[in-house]
Amino acid sequence: MSELTAAKLRQAAGLVAASGADIWLVFVRETAEGGDPVLPLILEGGLTWQSALIVAASGRRVAVVGNYDADALRASGDWDEVVPYVQGIRADVGLALDRLVPDLPRPPRIAVNFSLDDPKADGLTHGMYLLLQDILEGTRFEDCCVSAETITSGLRGRKVPEELRRLRRAVRETEEIFREVGAHAGLGQSEREIFAFAQDRILARGLGFSWERQGDPIVNTGPDSMVGHGLPSAAIRVAPGHILHLDLGVLFEGYASDLQRCWFVREPHHPGLPGEVEHAFAAVHGAISEGARALRPGIEGWRVDEAARSFLVAAGWPEYQHALGHQVGRMAHDGGGVLAPRWERYGRSPYLPVELDQVYTLELGVMVEGCGYLGLEEMVLVTVDGCTWLSERQDALAVIG
Repeated sequence: MSELTAAKLRQAAGLVAASGADIWLVFVRETAEGGDPVLPLILEGGLTWQSALIVAASGRRVAVVGNYDADALRASGDWDEVVPYVQGIRADVGLALDRLVPDLPRPPRIAVNFSLDDPKADGLTHGMYLLLQDILEGTRFEDCCVSAETITSGLRGRKVPEELRRLRRAVRETEEIFREVGAHAGLGQSEREIFAFAQDRILARGLGFSWERQGDPIVNTGPDSMVGHGLPSAAIRVAPGHILHLDLGVLFEGYASDLQRCWFVREPHHPGLPGEVEHAFAAVHGAISEGARALRPGIEGWRVDEAARSFLVAAGWPEYQHALGHQVGRMAHDGGGVLAPRWERYGRSPYLPVELDQVYTLELGVMVEGCGYLGLEEMVLVTVDGCTWLSERQDALAVIG
């Protein structure tokens, strides 16, 4: 049994009870190519046949799985009952629900993993949803499925101590790689070469990548670089007057980091920073500080974004075209509430209140004419009365070259 898995399953029972659901049902088929995003939080290993992992509001945990998966789940010690099947899952799921859900005057509430707004809470495929509806048809559980997004969001978002240990280590490893990149990068190097160096350092440290490997890190130098989620260029090279920008994330023991750092490339006969670059850095740094000051339990995410966005615009820069921050955990973009403007594409996510022990990024940037993109990104932990920095803030723009 993993202590982390056990802690998250205990947490899940409390979340189910608080949600008003009778049970939380994670219903999956073969998981070798991914499966439901919530699975790594509650299960060590994978599943082969159709499987139902059930956590009741009472705290009882039952797994209905194919007979060849049953021994591994029993050995884990994470489940109070493991029910193996051979020919079909239907009858055993029905029996488990009858035992776990009391026959009350009100209709039962079965929380399952679908969501309009949160991709990490939307792990139930349409095919499996239709199969579940077929299994429940004609029983007292027909038409009783509700969204489990408050359960999955809480489970991913509210970090237990072991998760925070891993996140802190991921941040420290990322900061060390940034230091190595800063010492290595120099005039004439291409974005692609800097990208390859950073990836070599990630692999040398035995770490994973926080997002798709072909785009981690994002590397930008100068005004002609592909800003955003573009790929590093072999043709664009570090030159005097450029801003060199990296967006880098690593995985340590299954937990992610997501940070951005910048350097200025020295210009001949001008040892300091140009005024426009200094102004840009001060505006970006100050906007992140304003976001951090606003961040606290209970505040809706859009208000935190608004604090940073207003500061940046008041400083004379265009507003950024994305959210100020997202949650980080098992993945760099870990679902749940976001620190985002009230735009259609974010759905209801910006209205979700910030919660204690969530981890967020605070990130934004500006384009400096003739120099390139200046962006910073930090990671913070939500505390009782605000937030604390998990990353060592970049408080000055280092000069290279």
